[in-house]
Amino acid sequence: MTTPRPAHIAMFSIAAHGHVNPSLEVIRELVARGHRVTYAIPPAFAEKVAETGAEPKLWNSMLPSPDDDPEAWGTTLLDNVEPFLNDAIQALPQLIEAYEGDEPDLVLHDITSYPARVLAHRWGVKAISLSPNLVAWDGYEEEVSEPMWEEPKKTERGQAYYARFHAWLEENGITEHPDPFAGRPARSIVLIPKALQPTADRVDESVHSFVGACQGDRSTQGDWQRPDSAEKVLLVSLGSSFTKQPNFYRECVKAFGDLPGWHMVLQIGKHVDPAELGAIPTNVEVRDWVPQLAILKQADAFITHAGAGGSQEGLATGTPMVCVPQAVDQFGNADMLQALGVARHVPTEEATAETLREAVLALAGDPEVAGRLKEIQGQMAAEGGTQRAADLIEAELAAVQGTPKSGSAPRV
Repeated sequence: MTTPRPAHIAMFSIAAHGHVNPSLEVIRELVARGHRVTYAIPPAFAEKVAETGAEPKLWNSMLPSPDDDPEAWGTTLLDNVEPFLNDAIQALPQLIEAYEGDEPDLVLHDITSYPARVLAHRWGVKAISLSPNLVAWDGYEEEVSEPMWEEPKKTERGQAYYARFHAWLEENGITEHPDPFAGRPARSIVLIPKALQPTADRVDESVHSFVGACQGDRSTQGDWQRPDSAEKVLLVSLGSSFTKQPNFYRECVKAFGDLPGWHMVLQIGKHVDPAELGAIPTNVEVRDWVPQLAILKQADAFITHAGAGGSQEGLATGTPMVCVPQAVDQFGNADMLQALGVARHVPTEEATAETLREAVLALAGDPEVAGRLKEIQGQMAAEGGTQRAADLIEAELAAVQGTPKSGSAPRV
């Protein structure tokens, strides 16, 4: 591979742990290789970004923050997608100003960062998606997207959403339809194991390169020590966003509190008061946040919402999982993990103490589950992780260096 010259690489994301964390080790590696990396991010994540050696380029977001009540995201498809378009439209002028006279040689972006692709078009540089979750396959539109959007597109609100998206793209010189603009990047590096990708055999790997987990050193997040008395350790976490589930946590306490030999670490987030859980047995450790990877390296089972980050951390550490998905791609991840033979998918409404306890005890004691996890760990190691992601980015950079930038859109 031709070694590229040091370059200015710009990364764009939103202020959400599940979208920022997967990219951080890749950014750290690019900085270590001598590139200047700027990272456009709202202030809440500036410190985390700066720790990688990248330069934060700050902009103000209108999206709900990780500390907001998850109900701020609404309940319908349009409730979920409209905030991203609204935020992109108001963010673009901020980002144009932030990068005025400091345009990058290459753009990297999270799947939610619509302004990044607009800016790459304006600047005439290549854009590469760093996907923290599953990507579209051949047939995705017919099988998933079109049925999901059939009813919303008939509504006045849905039609207004698409009209606004079209108009914004056209104002910036982009004639592509909003659907492929958002979901069909020209180049994508996928930061999940291929094992978590539905219908992986129908993914165009000339566009999408799976590199698996890019976890790196998490020591700055803190450590965790397994109690001497714990024969088995269970971690329970619904991630950072959809944590307002006091009934579910009470069922977990009921299921594993005082269960002989077991120690449970229960992450409840910031929207539930521990007092709501009632009396806490001595073998239950209640936290609002945990160093998840440090615990999983010592855990015997994991009850998870099956977000992309938690799912691949469970796989990477060889931890059997009980999946209780809460939103978006988590349902598909739960089904994938169950199909792999390393997890059970338990819908929230069925997550009683009895069901959770039976599922955890069955998985944690099954040698076939342990064997399948070990097999998947080997597959993930072969995908290359952080080093391969950085290699692929540098290969794209080398390909464009020395090539004149294409004509950019007119400044507006």
